[in-house]
Amino acid sequence: MEQKQILVVDDNFELRDALTEYLGRAGFSVIGAENGVAMWKLLESNTPDLIILDIMMPGDDGFTLCQKLRRTSDTPIIMLTAVTEETDRVAGLEMGADDYITKSFSPRELLARIKTILRRSHSSHSTQLARKVTLGEWQLDTVTRQLTHLPSKTTKQLSGSDLSLLALFITKAESILSRDDIAREIWGREADPFERGIDVQISRLRHHLEDKDRTLILTVRNQGYMLTTGVQYER
Repeated sequence: MEQKQILVVDDNFELRDALTEYLGRAGFSVIGAENGVAMWKLLESNTPDLIILDIMMPGDDGFTLCQKLRRTSDTPIIMLTAVTEETDRVAGLEMGADDYITKSFSPRELLARIKTILRRSHSSHSTQLARKVTLGEWQLDTVTRQLTHLPSKTTKQLSGSDLSLLALFITKAESILSRDDIAREIWGREADPFERGIDVQISRLRHHLEDKDRTLILTVRNQGYMLTTGVQYER
């Protein structure tokens, strides 16, 4: 099996060194960068399978770097935050991150989240779908991760977590998905009752689908969410 590469971007040398050693023992190839400038330099000659990105760094912070990465890359991103405020965690997801973890984490917990995200990106519900799936005015190409608005022919590139969430809704079209159903698929764990991360992921997908009136992905009070349109498959 090909060795997966992880890029750790954090200005704390001790943390980078510890993660390099721990994740290396877990079978990953790990490279490190102390700031955004070093990160961009490494990305010129490396294509990591996942990026661990600290929020608080000199120069461009993690939010800015995440936003810039998402303009050209769908590489999975886990945000590291030194604070427990939900606003920081939510902001990272809004910028396009796949998951977040506070710096009080145990290495074992981080490793579990890395494995979940990498497993999802390679064996998500999208692999169970046809090459192209039409839902309402939109068509999803599950191979290129492109979402096309059929009337205007405009396309959007989905990140791994956005693709997994949309693919989950497609496989369960016109059925209600609970928050725990979604959290288990996206993060590999159940959702905290007060966690806003699921709401952010849904909001991000609605934005891609231009579902401003929230009728395509319907909120079912006290139950969850539902894709309200049927789907058509094209090989």
